Amino acid sequence: MSLLKLDRVLKQYEKVTAVNNVSFEVPEGAIFGLLGPNGAGKTSIIRMITMITRPDEGDIYVAGKVVGRDDIGRIGYMPEERGLYKKMNVQDHLLYLARLKGLSKKDANAALDYWFDRFGIETWRKKNIEELSKGMQQKIQFIATVVHDPTLIILDEPFSGLDPINTNLIKDEIYELAQKGKQIVFSTHRMEQVEEICDYIVLINKGENVLEGWVKDIKNSFRENLFEVQVEGELPESLLSQYEQRDRTREGGYIVQLPEGKAGNALLKDLMDSGVVVTTFKEVLPSLNEIFIKHVGEYNPVLATA
Repeated sequence: MSLLKLDRVLKQYEKVTAVNNVSFEVPEGAIFGLLGPNGAGKTSIIRMITMITRPDEGDIYVAGKVVGRDDIGRIGYMPEERGLYKKMNVQDHLLYLARLKGLSKKDANAALDYWFDRFGIETWRKKNIEELSKGMQQKIQFIATVVHDPTLIILDEPFSGLDPINTNLIKDEIYELAQKGKQIVFSTHRMEQVEEICDYIVLINKGENVLEGWVKDIKNSFRENLFEVQVEGELPESLLSQYEQRDRTREGGYIVQLPEGKAGNALLKDLMDSGVVVTTFKEVLPSLNEIFIKHVGEYNPVLATA
């Protein structure tokens, strides 16, 4: 049974339909990406999952039942707009938030000891939030999200303000939490991060679910029969003339497109028959960023031509 499911959810603000009859179910064990351009409806969906607002129609299920106030303790939410009290010190702030989530003072302090040690930030305990850099505050916000050991963790742009080292630190924590059985919902517009982290995605545009599936399956469905070829020296013109050359790589390789119905094995055979030494041969699948622009562009012509 999946931990999170939306069934025909509708949300309107006066005359604006922010979420229009959206349904999806997060596969158990998958790191889930909720994607879409600005104003697509992602934040409205997250606010309904976390019960900040309610759907006008439809239902949201957590662990098989309609989400209710008794589910607050099982949800951890890291919003894009940070909610830290800048005049409080780190220890008191996190203790306060952990107690709000239902932890006893003893359990909250034990959880904070674990996370301070894990992130190597023992010396931050008595620092005020306002003394911390944006990246440091981001790490505190992450701890606040997971300190109560939630089963559903929603992360909205979690890498904002982080340098590459701390980005990898948070990524490692996301992977480990997923391996422990936590359901991760990752919301972002950074497609390269989605491609690296997420297993399953839903693309929201203008309040509607316009694309859904396993990342691997989606990329395969948009394949264009493109292959990257690198050889020692240059490809013979006689061979190149049989295929459409699309581009050259930075490493000096070739991007070629096979005719419809022709398999990659045929190109590889032609290469071997030509006598060249092949150093790289691989299919080039479209990136999620390319798929995102192409698919959203079908609904937003301005985006496609910008």
